[in-house]
Amino acid sequence: MNSPSIKNIIFDIGNVLVRWSPIEIIRLTFGEMDNDKDLAKALLQSDLWLTYNRGEFSESEAKRQFQTQFKLSEDIVEVLFYYIKQTQIPIYGMYDLVKRVKLAGYNTYALTDNVLEIVDHLKAKYDFWDLFLGAIVSAEVKFLKPSAQIFNCLLDTYQLKADECIFIDDVLANVEGAKTLGFNTILFKNAAQCERELHLLGITTTV
Repeated sequence: MNSPSIKNIIFDIGNVLVRWSPIEIIRLTFGEMDNDKDLAKALLQSDLWLTYNRGEFSESEAKRQFQTQFKLSEDIVEVLFYYIKQTQIPIYGMYDLVKRVKLAGYNTYALTDNVLEIVDHLKAKYDFWDLFLGAIVSAEVKFLKPSAQIFNCLLDTYQLKADECIFIDDVLANVEGAKTLGFNTILFKNAAQCERELHLLGITTTV
């Protein structure tokens, strides 16, 4: 039986709808190395990367900044940004789950820390974006999760109430940030686990 209080299901994108694997990106770009984890953190969790995700500059400017700040060649940066996009393949079962949640009568939205060029790439390559009634993208609103501002952008833009929403994300800090604002939450691991937890929250998905 559906929970009468839940009307909206909000999905993160990276590592919920599509894979986001910084270590894989680094290995594909630079080859196998002992410090791939450290390099992945240095490049793809850097202040520069976060600034890019806040929409403070374009992809072309980001590429120039990566060359300058990290002393990378233009060719290597092109390879890096190629794999940043091309490794984002769909998470097994999630496109189907979003479709079934939507068919069951729930409003579906996206909330993602992301840059505009990656969003454009995902929209062009995959169909899942069309399942969302709306989306909040960090580069458009200039805030990142888990800040209260980005969640409030979602609530205000689409006139939602936090206690009528379930927010699904793979990062604990983001889930905790949403929870403090009154959202129901699921810490995502895989599609089967996500669907089980939706059921525990009273959500019936169509078969």
